Amino acid sequence: MRVTFLGTGGAVPTTERGPSALLVAREGERLLFDCGEGTQRQMMRFGTGFSVSHLFVTHLHGDHVLGIPGLIQTWDFNDREEPIAIHAPPGAKRHLQSLVNAGGYRPGYPVNIHEVRPGGVALSGDGYEVRTFETEHRNVRSMGYALVEDDRPGRFDRERAEELGVPVGPAFGRLHSGESVELDDGTVVEPEQVVGDPRPGRTLVYTGDTRPVGGTVEAADRPDLLVHDATFADDWAERARSTGHSTGREAAEIANRAGARRLALTHISSRYAGDPTPILAEAREVFEGEEAFVPDDGQKMEVPYPNDDEGEE
Repeated sequence: MRVTFLGTGGAVPTTERGPSALLVAREGERLLFDCGEGTQRQMMRFGTGFSVSHLFVTHLHGDHVLGIPGLIQTWDFNDREEPIAIHAPPGAKRHLQSLVNAGGYRPGYPVNIHEVRPGGVALSGDGYEVRTFETEHRNVRSMGYALVEDDRPGRFDRERAEELGVPVGPAFGRLHSGESVELDDGTVVEPEQVVGDPRPGRTLVYTGDTRPVGGTVEAADRPDLLVHDATFADDWAERARSTGHSTGREAAEIANRAGARRLALTHISSRYAGDPTPILAEAREVFEGEEAFVPDDGQKMEVPYPNDDEGEE
């Protein structure tokens, strides 16, 4: 699973940071979270490719959706035929449809807009779900998303399988996938004899713009990466409260409650665009996980499995 931070800035773009957009590439599929102005150019600039299958919108503020008309039309110019699904909070469909059809445009491929409610599942994919949770932002219905992979099979004990007489080859794969194997002498070897306990998949949580809320904590257990609003440092904490944003310190406190392994601080106000050090320093004062960081536009990150330090793939 690879994450590309396409836009890490706040409502006002700067030369260093564009509006919100995050692309996740997983097993050959690309998912886009938010689509601020200029997202299509960021995709070209940072080499992510355009073949997005699903777009998840956190809320309808312009810095999260104004890139949609241009991207929709670019896909059309590139002869796209496959549908695109847009997932968004309740009440958003009419407004998003207006963006899709900006200037009277009619895409030549299906654009399917789905309103999804917090506490549900926006997408059931191959080996993962994208779950929804309610967030708290100013004057708008807002929602976060948690990409949660299915558990993986436990580790296969090759030495034990050979001791039981299982021949090297396809029988190993059948056992690892949960099938019983009958040996030539009639003995049946069960998967639980040679396969360990299931291992968790990876989890990524994306909040969009929000105050610190319990829904982020409840969205996933010990996420491998939490991408959280950290618009301001403590010197503008009151501004964060009045505008429905979080400080770096508040984001770190939520990350601790969630048991997050890594914390990406995004939606950086233009006040700090050239130097986000205050936001990062205050977050690191309290964050208890492995790493808190402020990503730059274009930064890519591999999200490892929870037990990657044990030699996982």
